Amino acid sequence: MPTGNILVADDDAAIRTVVGQALTRAGYEVRTTGAAATLWRWIQAGEGDLVITDVVMPDENAFELLPRVKKARPDLPVIVMSAQNTFMTAIKASERGAYEYLPKPFDLKELLAVVGRALSEPKNRPPAPEPDEIEGMPLIGRSPAMQDIYRALARLMQSDLTVMITGESGTGKELVARALHDYGKRKKGPFVAINVAAIPRDLIESELFGHEKGAFTGASQRSVGRFEQAEGGTLFLDEIGDMPMEAQTRLLRVLQQGEYTTVGGRTPIKSNVRIVAATNKDLRILIQQGLFREDLFFRLNVVPLRLPPLRERAEDIGDLARHFFTQAAAEGLPLKVLEPAALERMKRYRWPGNIRELENLVRRLAALYPQEMISEQIIVSELGLDISRETGAFLAPPSGAAPSAGAPARDPDESLAMAVERHLTDLFKVHGDRLPPPGLYHRILREIEYPLISIALAATRGNQIKAAELLGLNRNTLRKKVRDLDVRLMRSSR
Repeated sequence: MPTGNILVADDDAAIRTVVGQALTRAGYEVRTTGAAATLWRWIQAGEGDLVITDVVMPDENAFELLPRVKKARPDLPVIVMSAQNTFMTAIKASERGAYEYLPKPFDLKELLAVVGRALSEPKNRPPAPEPDEIEGMPLIGRSPAMQDIYRALARLMQSDLTVMITGESGTGKELVARALHDYGKRKKGPFVAINVAAIPRDLIESELFGHEKGAFTGASQRSVGRFEQAEGGTLFLDEIGDMPMEAQTRLLRVLQQGEYTTVGGRTPIKSNVRIVAATNKDLRILIQQGLFREDLFFRLNVVPLRLPPLRERAEDIGDLARHFFTQAAAEGLPLKVLEPAALERMKRYRWPGNIRELENLVRRLAALYPQEMISEQIIVSELGLDISRETGAFLAPPSGAAPSAGAPARDPDESLAMAVERHLTDLFKVHGDRLPPPGLYHRILREIEYPLISIALAATRGNQIKAAELLGLNRNTLRKKVRDLDVRLMRSSR
């Protein structure tokens, strides 16, 4: 049976009651208050083995209280709750020494798990860094998917662990890499980004590691590589899946031994650089095809971060659109707002170009339309939507929506085939004269399998036996696919 005395502070009496009862049932002693002053008095008196507090209190903000708590009782773990579920909330909680940040609403089982962890860990935790004044917000969104990203980033800020960011094109991988740098312990050093796919294959090693004079034809003088430019800071390797094998071998040596040589050079150079890599490809497929080193993958994939596509965080579209409209206005374009129906229409769009596509749309709306209020009709026109086919795979219908009167009957299989055909046609158009990257067959299968399995699990309330029967799969096969695809339940539409 767990033991410990827990102090709970929240100005919402209902939350105090629910949290207090859950902790009491779990075996803890609990004291609750709605005032930061009372909480501070208890802490000064030496009460409590752990504190759970809301950020916004009527008499004092918890972020103002936390430094005093850490100074008076540095071993006292503090769990911060907040309905202000932004990236900066997670960062401030981490910087001011909070043990954990929980965005409201949270699951009580998750709270109890965090409490158990906090009370069982050794008390000699390293001191938190001095807080800085933070302005602006590099990452936008309050969706559950983004909350997971914020909390992971907050834990990584003061480490030098190598991070692998995966996600579709346009999901903001470089923004996440820059946030890791700008709010981490290497923020005073340089942030150097390189798009591996944009560098000719025969020049990538020189670009990364530099070269000596005369190392190859045209090398008329010594050139500094990106590793040397990033010394003491962060090197962001975007599209790492496009790195040629020879460069992969040299990069592996840097990660294993902490040193490299320039092209044409013989003297090893020590490297003090944090590596953050990113890709929109499935590196495991490239490994199977012999295009990516497995040992390099494991060196890079120390901390994997998957950025969700915009269609998985549709509730963030309003915040993102307002942010981009504000940016456009700061650059001299008229400030626009979306009418509610327009925003709902945007939430049902699939956004194949993700956040980059949304940003381009917002700037186009700000530049081309004289009216301040952007209507639903404008959005339909700009996105090229076919309203009669909105319930197809490319556009999701509004929850509970019924087909419009007189709409022709639809064959679901035909609609899916049409959507896949359209997706593939667009994919080949994007790449123009060159073919898409290798592994297309498996990538398309993954894109179809993931939502199919996730929706089936949601429809059966997570029952894998029923979901396997529904899908016509063996239960063990389904379990393996859930694990391999890292499937999470989508909200049931029922």
